[in-house]
Amino acid sequence: MDQIREYLNKPLVAGIVGFIIGLIIGLPILGWWLFPVRYYDAAPANLRADLQEDYLRMAIDEYALRGDPIAAQQRWTELGEVAPEVLAEIEANPAPQAPEAISAFRSLVTAGAPPAAQTPVTEGTPAATEATTAVGGVARLARTVLPIMCILTLLLAGALVVAFLLRSRSPRPAGAPTPAMQAQAARQDAEWTNYEALGEEPPMAQFMASYKLGDDLFDDSFSIDSPGGEFLGECGVGISDTIGVGDPKKVTAFEVWLFDKNDIQTVTKVLMSEHAFNDDATRQRLAAKGEPVLATPGSQAVLETATLQLVAR
Repeated sequence: MDQIREYLNKPLVAGIVGFIIGLIIGLPILGWWLFPVRYYDAAPANLRADLQEDYLRMAIDEYALRGDPIAAQQRWTELGEVAPEVLAEIEANPAPQAPEAISAFRSLVTAGAPPAAQTPVTEGTPAATEATTAVGGVARLARTVLPIMCILTLLLAGALVVAFLLRSRSPRPAGAPTPAMQAQAARQDAEWTNYEALGEEPPMAQFMASYKLGDDLFDDSFSIDSPGGEFLGECGVGISDTIGVGDPKKVTAFEVWLFDKNDIQTVTKVLMSEHAFNDDATRQRLAAKGEPVLATPGSQAVLETATLQLVAR
């Protein structure tokens, strides 16, 4: 969980994860399930080719049956620019309609619309052809504008992500050491404990781990080997908990752990700051990782397994 949290703190990873989650929520859940797109009141000009042919055949049948030239001309106009192509397809395959009915319909539509005086239009009420043309125009406008808006939205989102990444990367002077490099230098300059001067038996091995503010991926581990080179176990220390938000992380607890190969178990103690140790909620939460220990200058924590003992100073 802590490793996942560390990855999510990286702006690039967080942006990619957010994009994937947004895509999942926006497309399948919202777009296909909760709010699917439904098309209705479409003009004949927006139908599929086979449905446009069916529409024009019905217009031909109606004209042959009723002989209304105004209605026939209106239906021809509603089909839009593809009307001549659809009529040519019907003439090439007239069945089951009579060729005479198709020819009569063509003669009407190619001769032009009837005189305007024959078309009764109530004052204040728009003509059906005008309404159909308006609907078709809106549909064509939507097909043109919506893709452009989607592309502009994606470009704007990409620009915002790039701007955020550039702002989050604070410039570092050329040659300035990173926190990890500073920690490595501190380990090299550190003085090892002289157990003989203290009158104590020297340990099998000594390890030094150094943390510097800004080393957000701090996690050191060391192999424990016998003088003969046999692997006995492993030990290490890493960030256990942080407080606040933003970078660099404000570490308030470290995990010190010891793994014993012979005991096949890992013992962990959590070294806490005074703030974390005195906060009941934080101490109880971190107690699930290991035994809580108050970290003070000069103090030490002892970790023991069946065959190994680790003293963390």
